[in-house]
Amino acid sequence: MESYLIKPKGMRLGNNRYKLLLIDVDGTLVDKDGAISTENRVMLAKAAAKGVKVSLSTGRVIIACLPIIELLSLDGVHIFFDGALVSNTTGSEEIYARPLKTEVVKQAVNFARLNDIHLELYSRDHFFAEREHWSDEIHRRFFRVEPTFVDFSGIWEHECIIKVELVVSTPEEKAKARSFQDEFVDSLRFSIARTPAYPGVEFINIIDPEVSKGKALKTLALYLGIQVSEVMAVGDGLNDISLLGTAGLAVAMGNAPDEVKKVADHVTLDVDHSGLAVAIEKFLV
Repeated sequence: MESYLIKPKGMRLGNNRYKLLLIDVDGTLVDKDGAISTENRVMLAKAAAKGVKVSLSTGRVIIACLPIIELLSLDGVHIFFDGALVSNTTGSEEIYARPLKTEVVKQAVNFARLNDIHLELYSRDHFFAEREHWSDEIHRRFFRVEPTFVDFSGIWEHECIIKVELVVSTPEEKAKARSFQDEFVDSLRFSIARTPAYPGVEFINIIDPEVSKGKALKTLALYLGIQVSEVMAVGDGLNDISLLGTAGLAVAMGNAPDEVKKVADHVTLDVDHSGLAVAIEKFLV
């Protein structure tokens, strides 16, 4: 298998240079069938055997990552919620958390109700919705996350909401999402995530404007006592741009859009051809 270089950016290459591997999940580690290839599993195990720490960096919530973490025996600290939470799965090592401001959550709920926008709210351990939605089946089948249906009235007073999400597919839904973004452009940060399993669906992650995967990387590196130059990051989405721009070695997947590839040191193969495994073999083992 071959991968190719897209931009020199100083060329910080060479085995044994990198102590932490941060990997995005959807479109990087997990393919359109929700599976992790044998090649990826083997190379991740080899990297760990070389002493490289492996952590996820994802927009997913914790519960949606548990099967992956268990399968790959990733017992350490990870980046969840697009960088809003840096923690292990139990919370015993919660390194960083940046929930949404309660007043902003209140305003978001009120705006969504007035404009018939389906809003999803996420705390550390729960996914809240007010009513059934077509996206619930995706959450259940692909992400293995079950919605908890509640009345959002006053939820900001007793739940710590870390992320809001809009899941859109139709032109009407996308137009409503744009109106929501226009309303909260100064108080929230928006990023679109996609998965090869549902190419026509956009998962719009909405978090505190001070949050990013890049900032979370710095926090995690400091906690682990390593330099950001000793971090290799692999991703495919627009929400990975800050991650790749911060890491010592930035690898974009072959299925990534051009905006992501432009900030990378290296572009590997796509997720269907185990591009993650190719990159690990080239740089870590």
